[in-house]
Amino acid sequence: MSAKLTNTSVSHASAPGQPILQVDDLKKHFPLRGGLFGGVTGQVYAVDGVSFEIAKGETLSLVGESGCGKSTVGKAVLRLFDITAGQVVLDGTRIDTLPASTLRPMRRRVQVVFQDPFSSLNPRMRVKDILAEPIRNFGMAKDSADLDRRLAHLMDTVRLPRDAINRWPHEFSGGQRQRIGIARALAAEPDLIICDEAVSALDVSVKAQIVNLLQDLQKELGLALLFISHDLAIVEHMTHRVAVMYLGKIVEVAPRRSLFAAPKHPYTQALLSAVPVPQPGAARQRIILKGDVPSPINPPSGCRFHTRCPYVFDRCRVEEPLLKPTEPGHTAACHLHDLPAAQNPLSGEASPLH
Repeated sequence: MSAKLTNTSVSHASAPGQPILQVDDLKKHFPLRGGLFGGVTGQVYAVDGVSFEIAKGETLSLVGESGCGKSTVGKAVLRLFDITAGQVVLDGTRIDTLPASTLRPMRRRVQVVFQDPFSSLNPRMRVKDILAEPIRNFGMAKDSADLDRRLAHLMDTVRLPRDAINRWPHEFSGGQRQRIGIARALAAEPDLIICDEAVSALDVSVKAQIVNLLQDLQKELGLALLFISHDLAIVEHMTHRVAVMYLGKIVEVAPRRSLFAAPKHPYTQALLSAVPVPQPGAARQRIILKGDVPSPINPPSGCRFHTRCPYVFDRCRVEEPLLKPTEPGHTAACHLHDLPAAQNPLSGEASPLH
């Protein structure tokens, strides 16, 4: 990387205080339609019982393979669709049951940065109008002079020249467009920003610049971030805590250092084994999972990971594991942790089960 990643925001990982966001047993099932008359023939269990919280000024990264449901979680928090079950609570107020007519205050407090900086900006609007839109929508500017001041400040905040504000989106590079997307999210002065694969479409060096910008903004503004990503190398540099998803469920939640140093779920172990080692000449034993991810239309019984787990035993096939503490602040959904340490291959004290 030509731009070095920093860890500026990780210094305040404890992030005390009331959570800005609480998600309790969130479920989103999409109807599957087919047949001659287009009737409902089944359900897609995209998200099936997800719970987490984010403190003010904290970054929680939601990671997992494509199709695990992490982006659906972000869209559910944004109220882009109604959820099937569960609760979404923003700063003490439940928002999943709010009627559409009363959502405006929530919309201002929760903003999003999308994955593709090329399609997320209206090509027919100048940057000035793109950034002014949320300010006007929420009635935040007193007059035109105040609006101009706010726009200039936004350009300064995302490290873009002020005179670029009259240009069109196609005149910017991908990284610059993503900075505009971040500025648009900041225009509403939100408490929480959902970054849905916000750097995955960018070049490697540009990724580092955007990640560093997000860290700086979090430190300056006290923002909370839900950082949805499949790139664990990026996540390791910018998050406070990590929640790992597999097939619609969270299987492990832990502080960044704890998770990367000692993962407590076999799926997390496999994910981390695929992350490139930054030190030249260093090696890491790669864990190759057998089989493919099962379909969310018909997820396996018991532990959803048991069809691919190298440590599977009989209980895994019939009983769904619950998220339980394995150490302070670190939880995992795995029956292995109910075994004695000498029989648990994740404890570091055991011989393999088979």
